[in-house]
Parts: sequence; C-alpha cells; structure tokens
Amino acid sequence: MTTHARTPMPTPARPAPLFTLPGVYAPQHDTALLCRALDREDIGDGTSVLDLGTGSGALAVAAARHGARVTALDISWRAVLTARLNARLSGQSVAVRRGDLTTGASSGPFDLVVSNPPYVPSPSPLLPRRGAARAWDGGPAGRLVVDRVCDTAPRALRYGGILLMVHSALCDVDLTLDRLALRGMDAEVTDRRSIPFGPVLRSRQAWLRRRNLLGADETSEELVVVRAERR
Repeated sequence: MTTHARTPMPTPARPAPLFTLPGVYAPQHDTALLCRALDREDIGDGTSVLDLGTGSGALAVAAARHGARVTALDISWRAVLTARLNARLSGQSVAVRRGDLTTGASSGPFDLVVSNPPYVPSPSPLLPRRGAARAWDGGPAGRLVVDRVCDTAPRALRYGGILLMVHSALCDVDLTLDRLALRGMDAEVTDRRSIPFGPVLRSRQAWLRRRNLLGADETSEELVVVRAERR
C-alpha cells in the first residue's frame, strides 16, 4: 500500500509521554515534527512502516496508532527494550528488533520509512559507540548517519514509497535533497521549525562558529522534515 499526502494538520502533533531508559533519546521537538508529518500521510491498515533508529519508539507507536504494521530497528539494546516497553504500555503492536541500517534495507520493501537519525555536528570524526551521545552525535558535519539513511532508505522502500526524515539545517539540507535525488527519490522539505539551542549545541557554539556552521549571532536551530518518494 502506497502512502499519499493528506491535508496538513492545523496544529502540531505532540508525542505522548513515554518511558526512556538512561542513554535512550527522549522525544523532543524533532520527534514532534515527525509525528506531525506522519499525521499528514495516508497510513492505515496494511501500510508497512519501518522506523530506523527508533530510540524510545515514539514514532513507531505513532504509526501503529494509525493502524500500520510497524517494524522498529535500533542498534542499541537499551533502545530496543525501551521501544518494546513503550509499545506495550501504549497498547500497540510493534515488531522491535536490534539492527542497523543494513538490516533495515534487507527487511523490506516498506510503504514508508521514518527516521530521526543522529545529526548534531560533533568534533569527533567517529560516531560514539556507547553513551547518550550515540543518540545525537553525527560526526564533524552531522551527516555520518544522515547520509547512510539517504543511501539505505531507497533500498528499503517499494516504488512509490515514502521516506520521512528529520534533521538540523546545520547538516546542509540541500546535500540531503541532492543525495536522495541521485538515488531515485523525489525529495522536498515539508516542514520547518526553529528552536532555541539545547545543552549540546550551547556547549559547542564556539566550535561550530570556528567551522563556519554557525553565525556569530545565531542562538536557535532550524529543524527540517524531508519527505522523499521513490520513483
């Protein structure tokens, strides 16, 4: 079943409060943006959805509430356990598995892939292997995981399937759109929201300015939702 865009919702969707184990990403503004994007899709019984990097399971649960058949993946065992618990507490059926992006690509095809990947630019050239930063650090340009999602999602989608992904404008939105286009996707930005810097970005302001990723007077971050359809 292929999804089609619905009429935009008049107010932002807010994810319900969910339990999170220490080190698991708790739902925040980016989660709410993706929940709103899900609400605009024609999701119902028979729609197959893959949540890449599920974290708390908030997006998986939101898709399941629409009646979708949801598979949720995360590389972190804590996230897997958290998402399973939240699905149970929410009364939703979600298949939560431990796996990486390669696992996601081989599990399809899906009608819809949703992803809130780590996207915060970080001084380390490598992704963290453990700890809370694993949920947000995306390498020096913030794109180490974003690029992998762009490369993997088309292979996980059936023709006409949809990718919904959120990331910071600090990661260069045009690079995302171009990379998806090269992989046979019609991509566009469908939502934006500016939010004040959180603790992580505040702690990295000087570093971000030295790398020309941040202007001298900037105190807020723009989040974007990218919607891409597989041709």
